[in-house]
Amino acid sequence: MTIGKILNSLEKSWERDHILLNIKKGLGTAEIVNEFLVKNERQIRELNSLLRPEDIDLLNQVEQLSTCESKLINEIKNLNYLENNDNRQISNQTRTEPSKSVFFKRISSFMINWSNKFVVIALLTISAIALSKQAWA
Repeated sequence: MTIGKILNSLEKSWERDHILLNIKKGLGTAEIVNEFLVKNERQIRELNSLLRPEDIDLLNQVEQLSTCESKLINEIKNLNYLENNDNRQISNQTRTEPSKSVFFKRISSFMINWSNKFVVIALLTISAIALSKQAWA
């Protein structure tokens, strides 16, 4: 099987909507990742065997990109929290916050724009590498 076919298959297995449902159900990120790794172990091992050293360097860069995106989201969330608290203290008026579904749609739109297929595939590959390192250790 080629890298492209493996990555496409893994991408189909890593459905964002399904992942978000698991998060809403209270599953932790470690549980979600481990479940994915167990379900796709054969493909991940095959993918790992096809990776070249330059692919690993690229995966490290994508991992750093993902970390930056996570920090950015956290900063935006913190700024929003601070602004809401400041506005409440200054005006003494209750602001209605957008419903969770509107907020969720905005965050989803933001993540879709920032996280393209390449990032998701690279994250899956990073997970595959970690799993294979654990398996061979």
